[in-house]
Amino acid sequence: MKHLLMICGIFAGLAVSVRADGPGDNNPSSVRQVPPPGVEVPEEDRASLEQQLAELGARLKELQTRKDPLSQNLLPDVEIFHRAVDQALRFNELFAPGDIRKADQVVKEGLKRAASLLQGKAPWMHQRGLVVRGFRSKLDGTVQPYGLEVPEGYRFDGEKAYRCDLWFHGRGERNVEVQFIYQRMKSRGRIAPADTFVVHPFARYSNGNKFAGEVDTLEALAATEANYRVDPERISVRGFSMGGAACWHLAVHYADRWFAANPGAGFSETPEFLRTFQNEELHPTWWEEKLWRMYDCPDWVENLIHCPTVAYSGEIDKQKQAADVMEAAFERIGMDMVHIIGPKTAHTIHRDSATEIERRLTSLAERGRERFPQTVQFVTYTLKYNRMHWVTVDALEQHWERAFVRASCPGEARDVEITTENVTAMTLDFPAGWCPLDLQSDVTMNIDGNRLTAPRPMSDRSWRCELYKDETGRWRIGTRPATGLAKKHNLQGPIDDALMDSFLFVAPNGTSSHASVEAWTQAELKHAIDHWRQQMRGDVRIKQADEVTEEDIARHNLILWGDAENNELIARVLKELPVRWTADSVGIGDEEFDAATHVPAMIYPNPLNPERYVVLNSSFTYREYDYLNNARQVPKLPDWAIIDISEGADSRWPGRVRDADFFDETWQVRPAMMVEAPQ
Repeated sequence: MKHLLMICGIFAGLAVSVRADGPGDNNPSSVRQVPPPGVEVPEEDRASLEQQLAELGARLKELQTRKDPLSQNLLPDVEIFHRAVDQALRFNELFAPGDIRKADQVVKEGLKRAASLLQGKAPWMHQRGLVVRGFRSKLDGTVQPYGLEVPEGYRFDGEKAYRCDLWFHGRGERNVEVQFIYQRMKSRGRIAPADTFVVHPFARYSNGNKFAGEVDTLEALAATEANYRVDPERISVRGFSMGGAACWHLAVHYADRWFAANPGAGFSETPEFLRTFQNEELHPTWWEEKLWRMYDCPDWVENLIHCPTVAYSGEIDKQKQAADVMEAAFERIGMDMVHIIGPKTAHTIHRDSATEIERRLTSLAERGRERFPQTVQFVTYTLKYNRMHWVTVDALEQHWERAFVRASCPGEARDVEITTENVTAMTLDFPAGWCPLDLQSDVTMNIDGNRLTAPRPMSDRSWRCELYKDETGRWRIGTRPATGLAKKHNLQGPIDDALMDSFLFVAPNGTSSHASVEAWTQAELKHAIDHWRQQMRGDVRIKQADEVTEEDIARHNLILWGDAENNELIARVLKELPVRWTADSVGIGDEEFDAATHVPAMIYPNPLNPERYVVLNSSFTYREYDYLNNARQVPKLPDWAIIDISEGADSRWPGRVRDADFFDETWQVRPAMMVEAPQ
């Protein structure tokens, strides 16, 4: 049965300003710039902004020398204003005359905060209503902004914990730091639930809260929880348009964290949306199709058993397709999705629909999330997303194929029942006070037809049980024997995963004997630096290979550029990597390629620190063509690829992909498939 709720009434005048995508953006050889070029800033305005920036910069330098906790902890709350205006002026990112006025207001707010902090004060820490805050990202060390709506009734000296809704913004190609901060200083968002914090992540600009945007979202939430009394049992995810797409993916991947999800419009997967909305003819490689599973939400729909979901669409909105696809996915697993429809409504939220959504979310917030359900049902395709409530998947038979766990722990004298698919190791973990099992009895477990006896719970009602499959495929209790490298959580690939944690670019400290490799390396390194700033709104940490320290190796994923001749760190780790690379040839598996015209791109546990990655010759793997539609922004390369650089890079690829594949679960090369990317 379909739950299509048609809410009657008048239209809400809350349309999202979106640069129209469509067939005009389907030509990889003619790609417009994102973000677009800005307007010319009159000299008088530029001089005024630069003078204020210089003054703010001087105040920041003074604050940076201070060692008191207040200055150190709150410095990002001031730095975000300087960075926003500095970026806008240096990179021509004021897109309309009105943006010049916005930049002036933003830098003035930074000056005001800096003056207060120099006096040992931080009035914004006790501000209700609209507040802009900042944090220093673990990814690249840059400061990133986020917006807050602090409840008017919030008492800073109180004890009450408050509901918190994360609201994800729509696509806005002209909405970089200045515009985002100004909006969050001046305008309330689409939602205003009573007695509720609303968090507006910047999410690194326009990526659907994926990759660095996903990390930014979680960091913004963590910063809010560190500074305010947020009830961890009453946090929801919500959004519209691109923000609706973000809501779908964060709901299915982190379903046990939220009391509810409220996605509106947007997209929920890549292929059907691009065919329907973009009228795009797709010719993906086999590995791209596999990697769609990272963010294609219908494949993960069973996880929403643990996250109550209230979807919204306008009746005549083309992006209704996103919720229709998810509704069909719900039906396939025997569930009925709540889908509120705004009548005769295009790409906006109908006012009466908004009222109905708030009524339902208020009820869900009263109940809060279910922390430790008796039964957990969990789907994943990668150990990147490996936990649901008290179940953690520690190893898979094969990445990017469906893995499933259904675990039931009813308590009393009943068995723990577990069914798995494509899982080879897992952990069941109840913290103190939450295990429902009998404290005086051993635990009888039935897992995939194997009956096992596990230790009984501890006296504080905690219980932890590790399980693994032995070489015969039978489940055993205990820690899986260590037998060398194995894919695990946050060390499972693909290449893009290295840029979802702290990373360091390592530039060549020499020269390659192959002029083409040298030229390609320098061009791709510059491209990676420039586009991390443009698209992920950060500045990469970068050192030459001979400057990298042991502390760097311990702290960061290392992104190595060049070859063994021009980068001494590549030479240092090469013998431990599953690639053969000499002055004459590049080889992997059974294949060999000319080293003068080919380079490897790959991700692998760093031989110098196997708890971190090493990457060869790649940043995030989607490129300019994919900036034009957020549904295209998915991983484009698997764990490794051999790139033919003889024809150069284009808007889709760093060169012609001659071969590419995933490593197996022990980071070994699988049999070659030799499938080339379409050109």
